[in-house]
Amino acid sequence: MFDPTAFDNMKVIIEGALYDHEMAGDIIIIDRNDWVNIAKMSRQFNISFTFPQDSERTTSATIELHSGISNLAAELTPESNSGKLSGAFVKLFFTLLHPNETNYYQTIETIILDIWGHSRTITQHVKWNPLNRQETIKNVVTIDFNRMITEEQMEDLLEMTRYMFITLERLYEFLRAK
Repeated sequence: MFDPTAFDNMKVIIEGALYDHEMAGDIIIIDRNDWVNIAKMSRQFNISFTFPQDSERTTSATIELHSGISNLAAELTPESNSGKLSGAFVKLFFTLLHPNETNYYQTIETIILDIWGHSRTITQHVKWNPLNRQETIKNVVTIDFNRMITEEQMEDLLEMTRYMFITLERLYEFLRAK
């Protein structure tokens, strides 16, 4: 009998939580990827969503799982006593469209810190074409937990999805109010 990996189990938990919310009409899933990198023997899964009322797609959220060869090997070779490597790494991304103004970046950081705290690495990466004078930029906010999530922490993944909704809602309301 095939025993699914921790990565597979976590992926199923995340998908189930988000698709349940989509079925309820709370969100719209806008992208989903499940990659296997043969060269590095790693896996990556991500799923993105937005709110149905965000017709202009000014905000979206993505949760990403990543697992490398050492994580898989720890599960497949329990005799190696490397069980503490069984799991996956999680990152969250919030993609926002807004004017290129300093007060936006500061308010966004404040919102993220209020919800997620100071113990995570939070970065904002701005994408824009310098040759095209555009008023709106794309800001990708990343929350990196800087630690591995294990199967014993499955409830944390469900809690993360709840906090993602709260975060996306606050960011959407902020950008809509401007």
